[in-house]
Amino acid sequence: MESHLAVLLPIATVWLAAGAVADRLPRLDRACALRRRAGWLLTLTLAGLTLTLGVLGAGLLSAGDAPADRAAAALDLAALPALVVAACTVRRVRRLWAGARAFATAPDTPAPHGLRAAAAHPLIGLPLQVTGLLTVPALITASGSGLFAAPGVTGPAITVGALVVLAVGVRHALRHNRLAERARRPEPASARAASPLHV
Repeated sequence: MESHLAVLLPIATVWLAAGAVADRLPRLDRACALRRRAGWLLTLTLAGLTLTLGVLGAGLLSAGDAPADRAAAALDLAALPALVVAACTVRRVRRLWAGARAFATAPDTPAPHGLRAAAAHPLIGLPLQVTGLLTVPALITASGSGLFAAPGVTGPAITVGALVVLAVGVRHALRHNRLAERARRPEPASARAASPLHV
């Protein structure tokens, strides 16, 4: 195994796992489960940022053709979405985890639609999934495959990648809007009348 592939493999694994956890967050209908998964997501996100920044920093400090230099060069594409993760996603995931903790007093407490809408926000899932997606070409190149070296492959690959990112972004936005609409929907009058707090 190439030495820089051994460096890139755990980074890609962490980012792809974080993207998968983020994608499933809004589907959880119990506050306790949502809090637990948000904690996992926060841990994976911080681990991904630490590993990525560590490799990029080692690449800047190293000179020549060391494995750290090759791994850092392969992560150039993932650096921008990782910066978005550091600037936006970490704060939102921490707020989501803290908000879910307030509702997770019992295992069967339902997760409010507002909390699930926050979990579906595009700035949580999209940057994580884009970062994970952009580590895949780095892994393919580091594995010795000449897929992207062939003429006429780079352009279509960029186009397909852009379309995938656009589709993922639209999906996140639609899901967030649907859950936010449910959170804003007023409670039916019959339910308010049946409530013990209704006066």
